[in-house]
Amino acid sequence: MSAPPASPDAAGAAVEKYYRFHSRIYDATRWSFLFGRSAILGKIPGEPPRRILEVGCGTGRNLAELARRFPAAEISGVDLSAPMLELARRKTRGFGPRVHLFHQAYAAPLGDAPAFDLILFSYALSMFNPGYDTAIAAARRDLAPGGLVAVVDFHDSRFRFFQRWMGLNHVRMNGQLRPLLQSLFTPTTDSLRSAYAGVWRYLIFVGRNE
Repeated sequence: MSAPPASPDAAGAAVEKYYRFHSRIYDATRWSFLFGRSAILGKIPGEPPRRILEVGCGTGRNLAELARRFPAAEISGVDLSAPMLELARRKTRGFGPRVHLFHQAYAAPLGDAPAFDLILFSYALSMFNPGYDTAIAAARRDLAPGGLVAVVDFHDSRFRFFQRWMGLNHVRMNGQLRPLLQSLFTPTTDSLRSAYAGVWRYLIFVGRNE
């Protein structure tokens, strides 16, 4: 008999425990396989966003890049891991009060009304198991009309051993994100790219909230 699926609280606790250690080595190691994190920011069309949210902001690497790229923007980051947020706080200190950090899960909109022009998920949704669909729905409600969602994440792998290994690292990669994003947002960028000669594929998706 297979075990029942983990509850959202149990899954969140497991991820938070995972990052108590991995926060120490995250930036030093993830460059080697979290591809497309900078490239996706070059895919943002139209006027520069004024209010930006990153869900699963981690160590703040993307927050700092967003703050440099969009110097007039107010930027928020949300993450479940306190150790990761402490690193993000240090990394974004130089940008002053226009960067806000929230220690919580993202299972509902942050505000009572749509407020953000851009919501970024960078290698976060594939770790929301369960909960990726809830987070995407929350983002749709948090986005202003015409706002953009940007997702860069693992998509799939034809190698079962690699899928199992990634599962041990709390990552699900069986192509579950792309169809849902396509159904809820109008794509402006929607592509799959190969990593390490096809060991896995990753998704770069930017969609408009019509």
